Amino acid sequence: MATTPDRIPAEGGTALIDKPNASMVALSFVDNAGITRVKAVPGQRLEHASRYGVGVSPCFETFAFDDLMAVGRYLGGPDGDLRLIPDLTRMTGLACQPGWAWAPADKYTQDGARSAACQRHFAARQAEAARAAGLRLSMAFETEWSVGRADDTDGFTPAIHGPAYGMVRLGQVADYAADLVAVLDRQGITVDQFHPEYAPGQLELSIEPSEPVAAADDAVLVRHTIRQVSVQHGWRALLAPCIETGGTGSGAHLHLSVHDDRGPLFARGEGPHGMRPTGEAFLAGILRELPALVAVGAGNPASFLRLEPSRWAGVWQCWGRETREAALRFVTGVRGTEDWAANAEIKCFDATGNPYLIVGSVIAAGLAGVAEQLRLPPEITGDPVTFDTEALMMSDVRRLPTTPTEAADQLAASRPLAGAMGAELHDALLTVRRAEAERYAEASAEELVALTRWRF
Repeated sequence: MATTPDRIPAEGGTALIDKPNASMVALSFVDNAGITRVKAVPGQRLEHASRYGVGVSPCFETFAFDDLMAVGRYLGGPDGDLRLIPDLTRMTGLACQPGWAWAPADKYTQDGARSAACQRHFAARQAEAARAAGLRLSMAFETEWSVGRADDTDGFTPAIHGPAYGMVRLGQVADYAADLVAVLDRQGITVDQFHPEYAPGQLELSIEPSEPVAAADDAVLVRHTIRQVSVQHGWRALLAPCIETGGTGSGAHLHLSVHDDRGPLFARGEGPHGMRPTGEAFLAGILRELPALVAVGAGNPASFLRLEPSRWAGVWQCWGRETREAALRFVTGVRGTEDWAANAEIKCFDATGNPYLIVGSVIAAGLAGVAEQLRLPPEITGDPVTFDTEALMMSDVRRLPTTPTEAADQLAASRPLAGAMGAELHDALLTVRRAEAERYAEASAEELVALTRWRF
């Protein structure tokens, strides 16, 4: 759980949990366009930074992925300042970047209060709201990326070749994969599995689940580590949602499970596939808000090049057991024990989404479903693209937004997400997504791929 002070300066100062064994410390935050931004301090200045913060402009709240700034109703423009306070409980020595440590940061105003638009604190607030409701969540992001040759500075040339999921491809990345997993382990990240993926030069790894804020922190650290280890092997890591026009892209699927004091909510029950009523209601809330969640977790114009039917990208507002075309996939796991590893996967997200906003918004949607005692509609099987019109209408299956403008409109209309985020954060996110949508409304698919290729 994140532990930064309620106000700054921290009362009585903030003693370092451990002195950093690093000459420099990177303090990261993720903006509303999904770009990880950073300020750095020398190691000997970290204790001062943990009490008083490091200055950063609030203009980043309305920066788009292309570094162009918009102005929202509450935020944006050249005025003001914020303070970044590192979460020292999460400080990590960067084995992927010797001489450096990393800590995620929360945002405070110059008056000392937490910033209303702090994305990481939004995630923490929603996790606390779940705890207040008697629920405990575990989450983890899958990470998909492609490795390209570093000597191709203008485009993308895959550094590895071979069939999807193939041993041929794995053989070409064996040393790279072993180094990456070992570095992540030294940084406190446990990898569950690694494999070559479908798209050109594409790989994937899954990590051990954590509580929500830690899961978002993990996503930031995993992506940075992938980029750094790739450079050390003479490659470049591409995490953007679209690798090549007309092809399969890279996602950042979110897995989650929910427990109460009686145990897992996705098992031991009488509901669909063993769900208990509160677990079903939580998933029903997520399902209802999926059109708005697209703007949070995949609202970049390039995201919609990936979000196409029949690519397992999760473009349909529906759910099913192990149904990879549904945006909400229920995973029952192996039922050989009393507590099998049942969880849910949200498939429509990618690396253009701020992971703190994603976990916070998913929790807010689920809690709204619990509060309203929602129930899931009938599940689907198969690929909805093959359903005839009557079957689609009867199953109430709809396509998720197909443009960034449509997704932003859904977010604007979502009462649960607007209420959970608060006016400042909700408006800032909408400002960014709408600015990106308007600026690139006429851009071709090739232009969007080139613009986003190395931004994430």
